[in-house]
Amino acid sequence: MPKLEIDGKEITVEDGLNLIQAAERLGIEVPHYCYHPGLSISGNCRMCLVEIDKMPKLQIACNTKAAEGMVVKTTSAKAKAAQSAVLEFILVNHPVDCPICDQAGECKLQDYYMDYGQYRSQMEINAKVEKRKVVDLGPHVVLDQERCILCARCTRFLDEVTKTSELGLFARGDRTYIDLFPEKKLDNPYSANVVDVCPVGALTNKDFRFKARVWYLEKTESVCTRCATGCNIDVYHRRGQMYRFRPRSNPEVNQYWMCDEGRLWYKELQKEGRFMRPLIAEQDGFVTATWDRAIGATAKAITEAKAQHGANAVAGIIGAKATNEEAYLLTRLLKEQVGTNCFAGFSWAPADAFHDDFLIHADKNPNSRGLQALGMLNGGPSSADVLAAAEKGEVKVLVVFAADLTTAFAQEQLDAALSNVRVIVCDTDLNGMTDYADVVLPIGAAPETDGSLTNAAGRVQRIKQAFPPPQQAKPGWEALATLGAKLGGFEPLSITEAFSDLAKNTPAFAGLTYGKLGEHGAPLATL
Repeated sequence: MPKLEIDGKEITVEDGLNLIQAAERLGIEVPHYCYHPGLSISGNCRMCLVEIDKMPKLQIACNTKAAEGMVVKTTSAKAKAAQSAVLEFILVNHPVDCPICDQAGECKLQDYYMDYGQYRSQMEINAKVEKRKVVDLGPHVVLDQERCILCARCTRFLDEVTKTSELGLFARGDRTYIDLFPEKKLDNPYSANVVDVCPVGALTNKDFRFKARVWYLEKTESVCTRCATGCNIDVYHRRGQMYRFRPRSNPEVNQYWMCDEGRLWYKELQKEGRFMRPLIAEQDGFVTATWDRAIGATAKAITEAKAQHGANAVAGIIGAKATNEEAYLLTRLLKEQVGTNCFAGFSWAPADAFHDDFLIHADKNPNSRGLQALGMLNGGPSSADVLAAAEKGEVKVLVVFAADLTTAFAQEQLDAALSNVRVIVCDTDLNGMTDYADVVLPIGAAPETDGSLTNAAGRVQRIKQAFPPPQQAKPGWEALATLGAKLGGFEPLSITEAFSDLAKNTPAFAGLTYGKLGEHGAPLATL
């Protein structure tokens, strides 16, 4: 483990770390464009030049390993002059597109110009090399060749990560440009990651293009719920509307990447079919209701069914898109307040669901492993068993939480099972179960609630509320806590208390706290 000095500060780092990484440990940013921690070293931008004692020439920090006794200067006059010169060289042919560029606010050219540039251009605007603009590369990405600084991050990503090699560098000198290889389109399942790695506005996402300025958006850490991989993401939002998902680095889950399908999943979470307020079924259809009335009707149905037919006349089915806390609170409610053991988890995905050996999982549920750890999948009654009990007339009230049973069971089977059952649906959107519902309790989607999810590898990860659910909808855990209190059990509690209670009473989660989950999550106690 070499010990070295960077800008007068000593640090000891593990073998193999380069100087950019070592400087980051000290909170020192070495400017760079071509370097990316998830890609091979290219060393072509030369922006990361630093001065190292006893070396006659400046060295690029990205391809220089930390060594014992090194004395590195990132802000010496010699280093700063070189960085400024490199930046000026990069900007020689760059167009003045900042007012209309989607990268404005996230552009490293803008940032570094303020730190290392601020000089008068020596190049006339009409003398700049012109290249193609608005080049359609595929279903998700647009290229502006004039803005490209030839860092080769995109080509390395496609060569090294997806191994599809759609893009290449063509021509020489200041005429060099990025483009598609003949007969190719950028349409692999991870294509939009090239937009994330692009440090300037050369590659832009068609979906986000001209949609919002990033400085107006807020950013909240979360987890993608499109499949069981649980890629770490940042949710970009404003005033209760989501504008994009971007991958957040987690070396234990998704490294620096996410799939295109997950990236666009935010659209499915804010469709027009959202439930905005509680509903109660009457003869002429649904009528809106207050939460007090809807919770009261639910509690009354449960209490009457238990009194007249016994505890197992009340049943529950919990979908694997529910959080760990929501699943735990519902099972606690059913066991403690009602006394029933007739409940099950529900996890379903099409048999032909697309998946690969990288990030896309065949299980399209974000929390199947969480339900399994809670003993609700592969260890007790199944959702089919609950429906069979309902068809026999043993179940009188069924609480269906975040589960569209119509995706897995035929209509005839559901009609037979639920025709004489009072169905309480807790969900985010209009779906097939709405036709069977007597009461609908509107709950928040993943970006609208706090909690945790357990991915397919058994890693428990936090989701954080970016903004409240729309109108009168409530986070699912809050709705369940309110119902539990109405039934005379646990009082409304915080999400932190709910997870602490879950960890205390569930061996698989033993010892876990939100603090221990941190930014990157933590494995289950028993995998």
